[in-house]
Amino acid sequence: MLLGRSAAQAALKELLADAGGGRSGALVLRGEAGIGKSALLDWTAGEAAGLGLPVLRVTGAEREAELGFAGLVQLLWPVRDRIDALPEPQRAALRAVLDAGQDRGPDRFLTGLAVLTLLAGLAERGPLLCLVDDAQWVDRSSAEALLFAARRLAAEGVAMVFAVRDEGLDGHGLAELPLPRLGARDAADLLADRGFAAELRDRIVAESAGNPLALLEFAAAAGSWPGAAPGEREPLPVADRVLAGFRAQLDGLPERARLMAVLAAAEARGDLPLLLRAANALGTGLDELEGSGLLHTTGTAVAFRHPLIATAAYRGAPLAARSAAHRALAEAADDPDCRAHHLAAATTAPDAGAAAEIAAAAERARRRTAYAAAAGRFRRAAQLAPDRGDQAAWLVAAVSAAASAGRLEWAAELAEEAEPRAGDGALRAELARVRSVVEFELGAPGRAAGLLVRGASHAAPDDAAAMLRTAAGFGWFAGSPEPVGVAARRLRELGRPDEAAEAMAHLLHEDYARGLPLLAGYVARVRRASRESVYGTPADTPAGTGGDVRRVGGDERMQALYGSIILGDDEAALDLAADEVERCRAEGLIGRLPKVLQAQAMAERTAGRHRAAAASVAEAAAIARDTGLHRRTEELDVVRAWLAAAEGDGARCAELAGRASDTGRVAADCALSMLDLSRGRHAAALDRLETAWRGPGRHATVLMAATGDLVEAAVRLGRPERAHAPLDRFRRWADGGGRPWALAVAARCTALLGGGEEAYLRALRLHERGGRPFERARTELLYGEWLRRERRRSEAREPLRAALECFERLDAAPWAERARAELRATGTAVSAAPPAARARPADRLTPQELQVARLAAQGLSSRQIGARLFLSPRTVEHHLYKAYPKLGVASRAELARVELAGPGDG
Repeated sequence: MLLGRSAAQAALKELLADAGGGRSGALVLRGEAGIGKSALLDWTAGEAAGLGLPVLRVTGAEREAELGFAGLVQLLWPVRDRIDALPEPQRAALRAVLDAGQDRGPDRFLTGLAVLTLLAGLAERGPLLCLVDDAQWVDRSSAEALLFAARRLAAEGVAMVFAVRDEGLDGHGLAELPLPRLGARDAADLLADRGFAAELRDRIVAESAGNPLALLEFAAAAGSWPGAAPGEREPLPVADRVLAGFRAQLDGLPERARLMAVLAAAEARGDLPLLLRAANALGTGLDELEGSGLLHTTGTAVAFRHPLIATAAYRGAPLAARSAAHRALAEAADDPDCRAHHLAAATTAPDAGAAAEIAAAAERARRRTAYAAAAGRFRRAAQLAPDRGDQAAWLVAAVSAAASAGRLEWAAELAEEAEPRAGDGALRAELARVRSVVEFELGAPGRAAGLLVRGASHAAPDDAAAMLRTAAGFGWFAGSPEPVGVAARRLRELGRPDEAAEAMAHLLHEDYARGLPLLAGYVARVRRASRESVYGTPADTPAGTGGDVRRVGGDERMQALYGSIILGDDEAALDLAADEVERCRAEGLIGRLPKVLQAQAMAERTAGRHRAAAASVAEAAAIARDTGLHRRTEELDVVRAWLAAAEGDGARCAELAGRASDTGRVAADCALSMLDLSRGRHAAALDRLETAWRGPGRHATVLMAATGDLVEAAVRLGRPERAHAPLDRFRRWADGGGRPWALAVAARCTALLGGGEEAYLRALRLHERGGRPFERARTELLYGEWLRRERRRSEAREPLRAALECFERLDAAPWAERARAELRATGTAVSAAPPAARARPADRLTPQELQVARLAAQGLSSRQIGARLFLSPRTVEHHLYKAYPKLGVASRAELARVELAGPGDG
């Protein structure tokens, strides 16, 4: 019986019951060492066994925390025969986890997707329980994969329980249950059968402070464990006193047994054959240590009674003893990664041989996408390398691996360490390239661009050209003309002129007549080439060179996608985004997908496909959350802020815009200014936009596109002179790009500033050529207002009705209300409520349900849909089960006949 744990047991029983009913769930048990987390996991495993649930279990070990995929190997080994049933490339990802010699793709999150698919497949036979103990010590790569699976499980019948100390594991998004200490009554009951006198029992209860492990261990020692020393005001913390007690027990053992304890603690995995080989080399054995009750063996495994005993044994041993233990384990190991792991701990002085073995293990970890483990090993190899060149090479590799692991601050620290050793040449260039990525992701694009421009001088021509092209892009994001101009010039000097870099240089100097056509040519070439290319194949010819391009790489496609957004070319942006999203889905590039979905959502929003934009953002945010890409969620919030502004949800818009990062600040301000304008706060809208134009993001297309807001705010405020310079700039931009919607907005602004009816009619003719329905509706609204003021009420009704229809379709509530008010002023009766025609079936679905329903309507199977959306097939079926009654259908055949294009989908 577990005392004081009735709430936790009830929660765990509910989790198991849900799994039995086909619902998945995860729970994080959090508490200090000795609080009883493992006991609860044991109890849960017993309950599961009674229900017939199979159990998979992973236990973290402190000295294995840097050993890549050590945790997943424990999970996968009992079910390794099921891996071959997974689709590629998921099968390859898990095979690489089990076999360090196998390579796999570059996306570290693919492993998590593979674990999700594996667990879902196992649960097809019946509900399944997965337990993760001491999760704070599970290696980062394994923890990422397990957390990804836990966050994505929904309707498979899988229950996952993580037990973790207070300070470990980011369980964001998962239910957590903190485990409190025992109350005095439960603590006393735990000691009831020990026969202690009341005074001794009360002392043990008081000194244990409700920690169950402390209670049992203090009781076993009959109260002789370390407490407060004479004259001390406070005793040691409970965990420290338990640790001190274990050390005292270990100190009482013979030297041979103490050495065995250090060896077992250093080995950490509980591999009995390896431990016995190492023990034989050191002249020790298990008998005395096992007889003490501190350690026990079962079959081919060995384990301490509690992890704190291993901590006490290892930390209490002198360095020489720890080093000797690791050396013996390294010599006894038959696995090269295990040997390297122990060599790293055993070696205390420069050693070229050990460093080379550790670096080789780091490279194997990198190829398996265990990037955090790879970074640690590369750094250790550098520390042990006698040769300065090896030190530099391995430190640079450590920086790259840390960045790939998402450990940006650590990568920055490693880069500082590598900087004085890098010298000149290719290594210096590579360090600059990696550091630039870190700086960009940390929100410093200007610094990133400068690093690349300087580093390119140390690189070979092809590498230099690639660095300079990236520098131009980073410089654009920073709004810094200098690195963009330098990059464009040096690309010309290298004989590799780049249209995109040249275009951005011109645009940052407001030379739109030269810059926009150049950029349009680049986008058109990449767009054409991407249709001809085999996805994933590196570019043979850079797309910006104007050569006969047959293949383009992913980075060039993304540059072209951003280029189309800069141009305001929504059709090209949607086309390129759709292709890149499809590639990410097909190749399992989960970590890349949120960035691509964000760009797709931006294009969908401007193209008037608001509901599609919301769905893209929702999927991107869910993946970013499930993969721990927290900075990406801040950038996604900006798209959500604009949608909230269009809908008139001021509180949500302000909340989302307030979370914007520096790079998203301009877009956030544009969303807030549109909200201000829709609510009649014209001064606030104008001031906000003018401030943005004076900032570093003044070149951003989103701000250029907000010129219509600025002009309207200035006119309504009675300050038209504040609109003249911005409109002149916008006209030059619109003329340079030639986009019909932009030319139409320029004409509308001219009309607002006194250009008369002909300017409105010219704007409407340009809108007829397509693009940005929201802007067209605003032109129709303003023209209708103008006609009404000219007392041409009957003529005003047609553009006002068209505007109202569009605003309602886009859920742009404040703008729709303005259109209704204008229609009423013409004498037209208009209902305040939206017409029933707007209530299309798609409106009733969540973004996830809508995605699944659309794919199912296209004839895709649940497995195919799951592979595309990174969900399990059972979760796909769960979403369909919820969608059917909302749509009034009962089968996939009926689903194919339902109109799933909701309002705002264009």
